[in-house]
Amino acid sequence: MSIKVAKSAGFCFGVSRAVNIVNDLVDKGKKVYTLGPIIHNRQMVDKLAQRGVRIADIPGDAEQDSTLVIRSHGVAKSVYDEIKKLNIEYMDATCPFVLKIHRIVAEHSALGEIIIIAGDKNHPEVQGIIGHCTSEYYTYMTDGELEEILANIPDKNNKTLCVVAQTTFDITKWKKSLKMLQKVCTNAKIFDTICSATSDRQSEAAALAAESDLMLVIGGRHSSNTNKLYNICREVCPDTYLIESVKEMPLTAVKQASRIGITAGASTPASIIKEVLVTMTEEIKNTEEMNTEPSEFETLLEESFKNYNTDGRVHGVVVGVTPTEVRVDVGRKQTGIIPLSELSSDPNAKAEELVKEGDELDLIIMKTNDQEGTILLSKKRFDAQKGWDVIVKAEEDNEIVTGVVTEVVKGGVIAVSNGVRVFIPASQATATRGEDLNKLLKQEVSFRIIEVTRQRRRAVGSIRSVLSDERKKQAEAFWADAEVGKKYTGTVKSLTSYGAFVDIGGIDGMIHISELSWSRIKHPSEVVQPGDTVEVYIKSLDPEKGKISLGYKKDEDNPWEILKNKYPVGTECEVEIVGLTQFGAFARIIPGIDGLIHVSQISNERVEKPEDVLSVGQKVNVKITAVDLEKKRISLSMKALLAGETEQAEEAAAEETAEADSEE
Repeated sequence: MSIKVAKSAGFCFGVSRAVNIVNDLVDKGKKVYTLGPIIHNRQMVDKLAQRGVRIADIPGDAEQDSTLVIRSHGVAKSVYDEIKKLNIEYMDATCPFVLKIHRIVAEHSALGEIIIIAGDKNHPEVQGIIGHCTSEYYTYMTDGELEEILANIPDKNNKTLCVVAQTTFDITKWKKSLKMLQKVCTNAKIFDTICSATSDRQSEAAALAAESDLMLVIGGRHSSNTNKLYNICREVCPDTYLIESVKEMPLTAVKQASRIGITAGASTPASIIKEVLVTMTEEIKNTEEMNTEPSEFETLLEESFKNYNTDGRVHGVVVGVTPTEVRVDVGRKQTGIIPLSELSSDPNAKAEELVKEGDELDLIIMKTNDQEGTILLSKKRFDAQKGWDVIVKAEEDNEIVTGVVTEVVKGGVIAVSNGVRVFIPASQATATRGEDLNKLLKQEVSFRIIEVTRQRRRAVGSIRSVLSDERKKQAEAFWADAEVGKKYTGTVKSLTSYGAFVDIGGIDGMIHISELSWSRIKHPSEVVQPGDTVEVYIKSLDPEKGKISLGYKKDEDNPWEILKNKYPVGTECEVEIVGLTQFGAFARIIPGIDGLIHVSQISNERVEKPEDVLSVGQKVNVKITAVDLEKKRISLSMKALLAGETEQAEEAAAEETAEADSEE
């Protein structure tokens, strides 16, 4: 005999979240009402009733000092309005997948589009979806119903249709109806809103039923997804039974089967599945018809349990702490044990530093050992599960979360937020591409969750999204008071061949290469480098195009101002020959300013070609003979200095002659 339990059996994310919300409120001492049964499972509803949870048929049934919980199926917009009007405190436990459908139909209804819903119009989820439609809408369950709807929509090819599906709709029927829609309507907007967990559950159930002699589907008869599982399995395995509890288990058929498959609806608690398996074990052990040795059967049963996630949440009180484990009282006959490795994600953590006797903890059950009377518990996994809910909600609501970057990995970084590892791709980790990711290591960062894979509990984040929003706000503030001439301290972000881009606080401006230096340069890197802090001022603004031209050169460094103040006409100075032409030589007076020595001013003697007397790099003494600041022209003369030397020699010779004449 073989027993196989579907991996996807039992609580889905949405149902688990709803039940946890109710339990958390009760744990906090709140008086709780649920708007209708929280899930379609009588046993779970009864269990919650034992904890004091009451059911309200309408919002007005809830007492004013209570908290009303909207169940996972969701409700119409009018119900939200009524709750707010009555001023009732409430918690929304609507499944995130259902909320997504509400947003889709509300948005497309507002555009006047016709809404078509694949689902049972009498189901609470579909009724809630309808309650968010403000335009014409239709529902269908079969191809025939859809065909009739399409036939009765006049001029449908000139109208836009928005098509969604109940999250638990039969995936096979959905695919068939899509073929009809795509064939008949060329302008239908189709949204595949069937919950991925639902489609996985249905596919796995069909595959498991195909290899089983007998199939058990565990769940409430009022549960839509449970009934769909039953119908899917029955088509493949005729010997399929739908049971709500162990009392309905067909023991005779079970004992005669050699291959048993078990699945369960999304609202079926783990305890009921386990109860069915345990009862099955005991019954088969006590019959002579059992074809498997007890020890072998127990092994098969244990393997079946391994395939099913039996995690459950409990609240406990610490009763003992040792270096390797923490003992907890969880209100059961078994002793709760938290190994150090399951107490914290920090491998260096010490139990006595984290908890003490009397502390109350929320925990996850990992394994129950009835023979040893122990329950293996995990605080680390509870924190991660709770944190996962936060991450999922953050993705749904586009909220910003914070975390610490713990690793730089291939293609990005890992940030831990609320105990959940979030991958942030390199392209989303920094404001611009190419920045050093190692600078983020061990830093607290803010980011958005841009993608969630619920089945694998993986999340992808974006720091860039948050930085982009911050920059937009900074940009708005900048444009509000920006004006030509205003000075800023900025950071050089990048260089191009024609200039440098500078971040001046949420917005980038550019320093043109001609504005970087009073001297001629070939590339901006000769003056600045990315990361440099620079003092700049606004030269010009174009708000419409969002362009900002920045100035960097300072007036006091202007070589023409230096020349004007320190090198007036008549100044004698040493210069360097930097160029030769037919009509003279250009000489560098100071960096950024060259003057011309005309060929006629090189020597007292006639010079045919300047290169006959001068060469590039040669240093000579000249006299500044003219300065035209407007045209930026300067005239230099070597000849003027030579003339002065001749006059001095002639004067000295004349004095010597006069002295000789007087002696005679």
